[in-house]
Amino acid sequence: MPLSSATVRTAPLTPSIVVVGAGPRGTGFLERIAANAPSLYDGPPLDIHLVDPHPPGAGRVWRHDQSPLLWMNSMAEDVTMFTDDTVALAGPVRHGPALHAWARDIREGRARLSAESEAAESALAASSSGLRAEIAALTGQTFPSRRVQSAYLSWVYEQTVAALPPGVTVHRHRTEAVRVSGPRGGRQRVWLADRTEPLLADLVVLTLGHLDAEPDAEQVELGRFAEEHGLIHLPPDFTADSDLSVLPAGEPVLVRGLGLAFVDLMVLVTEGRGGRYSGNADRDDGELVYHPSGREPVLYVGSRRGVPYHSKIGYGLTGERPPLPRFLGPEQIDELLSRPVPPDFARDVRPLIDKELGFAHYHRLFTAHPERTRVDWTDFEEKYAAADPGGPELDALVGAAVPDPADRLDLAALDRPLDGLRFPSHDALQDGLRAYIRADLARRHDPAHSADLAVFLGLLSVYGQLIRLGDRGDPGGGWHGFFSYLASGPPGPRLRQLLALSKAGIVRFLGADMSVEADGRRGIFRAGSAVVPGEYVEARALVEARLPDPSPERTRSPLLRALYEEGAAAISAGLVRVDPDDGRLLERDGTPHPRRFALGPYTTARSSGAFTRPRTGGPAFRQNDATARAALTLLAGLARPPAGAPLATPPAGAPSTAASAPQPPDGLPVRS
Repeated sequence: MPLSSATVRTAPLTPSIVVVGAGPRGTGFLERIAANAPSLYDGPPLDIHLVDPHPPGAGRVWRHDQSPLLWMNSMAEDVTMFTDDTVALAGPVRHGPALHAWARDIREGRARLSAESEAAESALAASSSGLRAEIAALTGQTFPSRRVQSAYLSWVYEQTVAALPPGVTVHRHRTEAVRVSGPRGGRQRVWLADRTEPLLADLVVLTLGHLDAEPDAEQVELGRFAEEHGLIHLPPDFTADSDLSVLPAGEPVLVRGLGLAFVDLMVLVTEGRGGRYSGNADRDDGELVYHPSGREPVLYVGSRRGVPYHSKIGYGLTGERPPLPRFLGPEQIDELLSRPVPPDFARDVRPLIDKELGFAHYHRLFTAHPERTRVDWTDFEEKYAAADPGGPELDALVGAAVPDPADRLDLAALDRPLDGLRFPSHDALQDGLRAYIRADLARRHDPAHSADLAVFLGLLSVYGQLIRLGDRGDPGGGWHGFFSYLASGPPGPRLRQLLALSKAGIVRFLGADMSVEADGRRGIFRAGSAVVPGEYVEARALVEARLPDPSPERTRSPLLRALYEEGAAAISAGLVRVDPDDGRLLERDGTPHPRRFALGPYTTARSSGAFTRPRTGGPAFRQNDATARAALTLLAGLARPPAGAPLATPPAGAPSTAASAPQPPDGLPVRS
């Protein structure tokens, strides 16, 4: 006798994860799934749906189709996507090559370019793209192009997929996710831009990376003014994606921002328009000469600080490393988190940061350059540990023990080097800024100042600890900005190019506390700064050289905007709040969602980068591991129903098993 449809027992739907974002962070999460699945998940076959219109591994920011003139701001030996024993992991370490070692493996035939990179290279063959030539010339001290990094990330992605256990299938969806819905205790629905049926997921991981945003009120007004008066206004954007062709040759262009977005702009409107340098940018003692093509605009650039980010340090650490963390480590974070009243960053956290950085600096100075100190390190360390952070006792101790002020760590002066300075004219400012940049280059490439490198290591250590404080660890993003300015600046050769452009008159510095006015009477933009009072520059074009604000209130990500508007994503200082322990998305009432996770720079647990230098603890790797383990633990629990429980019978109208794991429209699964 046939069974009625009401009594048919069906197998459970295939367990699945939807990962939205296929860039380095999404790849890093997958790598941790591959590492942890053998010990945490022994359930039925698992589907992983990877949603991103951009190439997997590289994502948007590191995609192959960018100008070969654009570099990374790290040396190849300082870039890895793989864990090591310095990362505080609950899961297993899985070693892999850093970027320079991967390039050597490619050269010597131990590895091959990924299929994605091969296809991109073939598409550009007619233009002599030269990716293989770049890889052939790469050393550990090379600052690689972004397309070389794209090839590395694509290879890492392929290796990660290949390392997934049998039964785990990755499905790629080359489209955008626009919405997530579903009950807290049940399957989630991820709606895609190119299909009517949603993906069904037991959990969702948002690895969205850097986000586009609608302009804020000031940018809206400036854009409206530009349109009314026939001017040019480029709001905050990824410079590689901006239409720079609208900037006219030979005309002044006001640029607000002196960080890495400005460096990209500088490159694309100079070398990118046919200019060239003579001399050797890699020589520490040499200066370049710029030969214009005649197609360049004249960039008048300023910012809040008025100076470029500090140069990357051009030497490695020898001898003893500072024993970090010391004054801001797990013990101190535990104490801050245990307080009945949440810690105040300025009062409770920043003094510990400053003392940690000071400890790193002076440990290196006393152990590597003892001739520049007056007391024994053991005595200094004991008194330093006992002194209040930022108090007069600490200042007196340093003043007595370190005779040369240039050997003392002054974080305020580092942060705002033009404070209190005034120049009689813009020409005088050019001379002053070029002298400042030369001095910075000289110091950052001189091992006699290796205490600077120790401070860099201190910054990495601090960043890794602050993640545990969530939105209390960096309210307003000021610390992140200081970190980027001091630790994530451009390669030395880029600053030598900037000096050459300044001497050629292609770049003109405006100074600190740059102001921009829209002069309605004359229909023009006007800019000035605090360091040259009373002098202004007028221009028909204004470029905001910085990344968009990632705040969900203005994000162009429809998925994140919907979560925010529905109250399913809490916000703190413009960032999405997540549980710092495992990345679970916090709802507006502060409750962690059991099936939604978020990782990346738009969250309150943002780290210093999705990849990092080897043997520096890799905070992002630790986060990826915690989230992957939480995800696998949840899936393992769902895959084991209570003993004796009947198999689930879908209600009438429920989606079929086939609908729970739709194939991507562009072909077969990546791996099964």
